[in-house]
Amino acid sequence: MRIHALILGLILPVLAAVPAIGQGTMAPATAPGGNPSTAGTAPAATKPAELIDINTATKEQLEPLKGIGPVRAAAIIKGRPYKGKDELVEKKIVPKNVYNDIKDKIIAKQN
Repeated sequence: MRIHALILGLILPVLAAVPAIGQGTMAPATAPGGNPSTAGTAPAATKPAELIDINTATKEQLEPLKGIGPVRAAAIIKGRPYKGKDELVEKKIVPKNVYNDIKDKIIAKQN
């Protein structure tokens, strides 16, 4: 009986870890002992190129954003210029829940 408990105690953690290994969730997000200030700089360096400027974007560029269809895209264009992206909510162009979905994908550049 003790042998069964010992085997179960050794095998059970391995079996529990197999799905996690297959999903890649066991690896840490950053290297241990790495400098946290430089660990996340690579994705942030490419992110500004992906941001959509609500002051210059076309209707076709705005429509793929979550919650923005043809009507809201037209309203965004009509409400220009924006000093900040939060003006989309202040001017009641988009509701707060839609803004929360798109705020990390947009920017309001000043020309």
